[in-house]
Amino acid sequence: MKLPKELRDKKDLIRVGKEKRCSIIDCNEIAIRSLSENSWKKFVEKAGLKYNKNSLHKIYLCKIHYNQSNKYKKSQEKIFQKKGFLDDSIGAKKGKWEY
Repeated sequence: MKLPKELRDKKDLIRVGKEKRCSIIDCNEIAIRSLSENSWKKFVEKAGLKYNKNSLHKIYLCKIHYNQSNKYKKSQEKIFQKKGFLDDSIGAKKGKWEY
């Protein structure tokens, strides 16, 4: 039976577990980020990194490898930004579309 938060010791709230290691092949650093494989797989691979897959579909990255993959992700987001696309559209006049 679980005790209410007020009655538990603070030690019980901290998860004690094995430290995760970076998923990148030949890297043995402690991971600082746990990322979803579905959303980050393409950014990690395009940044030139190869990782070990696990059953939880998570990618664990150390600080150096996270910075590399995040740098690539930011560069891709900058390319696909849409600034003022409604202002330049041909069919938009005062909120009404012409068909």
